[in-house]
Amino acid sequence: MEEVRLDHISFENELNMNFLLYFPENYTPDKEWPLLIFLHGIGERGDDLEKVKIHGPPQKIEQGHEYPFVVAAPQCPVDSRWSVSKLDNWLTWLLTQIPVDEKRIYLTGLSMGGLGTWAWAADRPDRFAAIAPICGGAEVRSAEMLKNLPIWVFHGARDQVIPISRSQEMVDAIDSLGGNIKFTIYHDATHNSWTKTYNNPELVSWFLKHHK
Repeated sequence: MEEVRLDHISFENELNMNFLLYFPENYTPDKEWPLLIFLHGIGERGDDLEKVKIHGPPQKIEQGHEYPFVVAAPQCPVDSRWSVSKLDNWLTWLLTQIPVDEKRIYLTGLSMGGLGTWAWAADRPDRFAAIAPICGGAEVRSAEMLKNLPIWVFHGARDQVIPISRSQEMVDAIDSLGGNIKFTIYHDATHNSWTKTYNNPELVSWFLKHHK
C-alpha cells in the first residue's frame, strides 16, 4: 500500500456527494478503524475534490502527514451549505463500505465546516465520540444536546468573518451544563485559526482518548 493514500471517491447516487478517503499506511480491512470526518469551508465547495485538499487534514495528508485513523472529507456542492440530513445519510452509507469502529467516530471542520460540525453533532450526538469545531458557532439552545459530548473548540480572537463570540457563547452554555468542553483562543489570529489547530499533534491524541 502506498505510504500516503488519498482517494477520490464519486458517490454516484441520490446523495450526489463526492469525498476524499484516506487509509493509514498499516490499514487492513480485517479490523475496525477509528474514523475522522473533516468538513471544509465555504471556499472549497463545488465538484473539484482538489479544492478539499487546500486546508485541514487533507492538506496535511497531501504533504505526507500520516494519521492513525481513516479520514473522510466530503465536498459540499456549490451554492449550498452543509446539510445535516445529507451528511448523516452519507455516513450511514460509508459505514457499510469500510470497517469503522462506531465507538470512535470523530468530527471536525473549519468555518462553514465548523458551523456544520456543531449542527451535525447537535442533531446526532450519538454518532460521535468527540468533535473539534474551528471558527464556527451554533444556536445556544443546542447546548443541551451537546453537554455529554467531548468538545474542543478553536477560534481566532480577531476573526471578523465569524466572530469569536459565536464560539464563546456555545462554550459558556455547554460549560454551564457541566459539559466536557475546552476552548483554545488564538489571540493574534483572524479567521485562519485552523492552520495552528491541525498542526497541533495534541489534537490527534485528544481525539483518540475518546470513545463512546
